[in-house]
Amino acid sequence: MPFVSPSRLIVEPLVRATLIEDLGLAGDVTSAAVIPSEHRSTVVMAARKAGVIAGLDAAALAFELVDPAITMTRHVQDGTTVGPGDTIATIEGPSRGLLTAERTALNFLGHLSGIATVTARIVNAVSNTRAAVVCTRKTTPGLRALEKYAVRAGGGLNHRFALYDAVLIKDNHVAIAGGVSEAIRRARANVGHMVKIEVEVDTFDQLREAMEIGVDAVLLDNMTPEQLREAVTIVGGRAITEASGGITPETAAAIAVSGVDLLSVGWITHSAPTLDIGLDFHS
Repeated sequence: MPFVSPSRLIVEPLVRATLIEDLGLAGDVTSAAVIPSEHRSTVVMAARKAGVIAGLDAAALAFELVDPAITMTRHVQDGTTVGPGDTIATIEGPSRGLLTAERTALNFLGHLSGIATVTARIVNAVSNTRAAVVCTRKTTPGLRALEKYAVRAGGGLNHRFALYDAVLIKDNHVAIAGGVSEAIRRARANVGHMVKIEVEVDTFDQLREAMEIGVDAVLLDNMTPEQLREAVTIVGGRAITEASGGITPETAAAIAVSGVDLLSVGWITHSAPTLDIGLDFHS
C-alpha cells in the first residue's frame, strides 16, 4: 500500500506534548508508589475488535520517550487489517515506564486506527467504481498530520492539507465576491500557476458558470446521485468532480456510481470511533 508515515520530526512533538499533559509536574505518582523501580514486564498489545491499524510510530515513541530501555516489537504494520485477539505488538522493559506510557500509546493507536478503519469501510464500498475517498480539514487541532496519515493507511487519499496548498472557493467566498465567475477570476489573478483552483457549487447554473470560465476541480455539494450523474455529464471530463455531503459506507456506492472522481468525507477524521486496543501484562 503506497502511503508514507509522517517523519519523526512531526510525530515526536505531538507525542511529547501528550505525555507532558499526562505527567504534569509530579509524574506518574501511582506507578512510582506501587511498582518497584527494578521491576520489568513483557506486555502484549492486541486488538479487541476488527479494524485497520494506524499509528504504530506514535505508540512506539510514547514508550521510547518515557524510557529508552523499553523495546516494542511490531507484529503488524500500519495499514494491516486485524481481527479480535490479534497481536499487534509485544513491548518489554521497566514496568513503571510501560504503565506510564500505556494510555498515551493506546490513545494515539486507537484513535488513528479508528480513522483508518472507517476509511477502509468506505473505500471497500466503492472499490468497484472509479471514485477515490478523500478526507477534509475537519481534523482534531494539532493532529492533522497524523489523522490524514491514518486516512491513507485506510486506503483513502488526502484532500488539500491546509489553507495554503490549494484554492477552494466555497459558498461564502462566492457570496462575498459577487458570483462564481468573479471569485474564480480573482483567484486566478492572485495565485501562482502551480496552485490548483476548486470551486464549490450546489446548482447546475453555478456548475455551468464554473465550466465556462474554467477550473481544476468542482465540489458538488449535497447533490443526490441523480444530480451527480447530471453534473458529471455537464463537466464532461474538463475538471475533477468531487461529491460531498452525507457520505457513509451505506450511501457511498450509490454516490460513486454516478461517475464522480472523489468522495469527500469529513467525519472519518472528526467523528471516527476509536478502535478498541488493549495492553495485557504477561509477566
